[in-house]
Amino acid sequence: MAEALPATHPDAALVREHLEALRHQRRLASGTLRNYARDLALLLRLAQGARLAAIDGVQVRRFVAQLHGAGLSGRSLAGTLSAWRGLYRWLARQRAFSANPCQGVRAPRAPKTLPKALSVEAAQRLLEVAPSASPVLLRDRAMFELMYSSGLRLAELVGLDLGGGRLDLAAGEVTVTGKGSKTRTVPVGARARDALAQWLAARAQLAAPQESALFVGARGARIAPGIVRARLAAWARRQGLDAPLHPHMLRHTFATHVLQSSQDLRAVQEMLGHSSISSTQVYTHLDFQSLAKVYDAAHPRARKK
Repeated sequence: MAEALPATHPDAALVREHLEALRHQRRLASGTLRNYARDLALLLRLAQGARLAAIDGVQVRRFVAQLHGAGLSGRSLAGTLSAWRGLYRWLARQRAFSANPCQGVRAPRAPKTLPKALSVEAAQRLLEVAPSASPVLLRDRAMFELMYSSGLRLAELVGLDLGGGRLDLAAGEVTVTGKGSKTRTVPVGARARDALAQWLAARAQLAAPQESALFVGARGARIAPGIVRARLAAWARRQGLDAPLHPHMLRHTFATHVLQSSQDLRAVQEMLGHSSISSTQVYTHLDFQSLAKVYDAAHPRARKK
């Protein structure tokens, strides 16, 4: 986690201590911790040996300008600044630092990008496949059906275990642990339940003895996120979908389709596990885009002659 920190910087030990506090007190996901470590290592390198207590707002703005000039996007810089602010807040509490030089420093405004989602027809094309007796293909179909059915993040999918009531096919629901170690229970649709039942019947052909993971890889242990990404990309190509497809796109597709059908933003927020409804509202823009296309095609006064 902290190996990327410049070992020669005089405050490297302080940053390691902060990262350990994040690991144990906030129980952040390993990927989030790696991002924090990367961003804080960047701060130490930019400081070039200057002590953290000596850095002021002018220097932080210069660091941000350097990174932006090197090609870092506004969105990435916003995350980096957040990590730096968090470090200085911790230093104020634990080491009596008097000021947070990152306070009031803003990242350059990033253009808003909407998440990409499959159309209903493309989602059906992706998942409507002939039955297969291959355990690997049964596993893949179950994973992709579940992600689309329930809006799971990739980490939530690979983290699922067999026991502990996490997956209840009889009740048609799955309980996952998401960001910030928050748990939520979401419905599992009929097609996904059917695919999962077929995978569970074949799972023993792949899984190692005593393996607790619901989804396993070729060696019988818990499947790795990278394998899921690669399998989904190959699956999409095989089904004739030309556009690149990644696991999070299935989550976006789930949210878009449920919102288009129900118009219930709060319900979609709960199922996605968003702590703030503003994170969910992006899908209303996607829905508006589809409505705008219908308008442009159908309204007699929508187009110029």
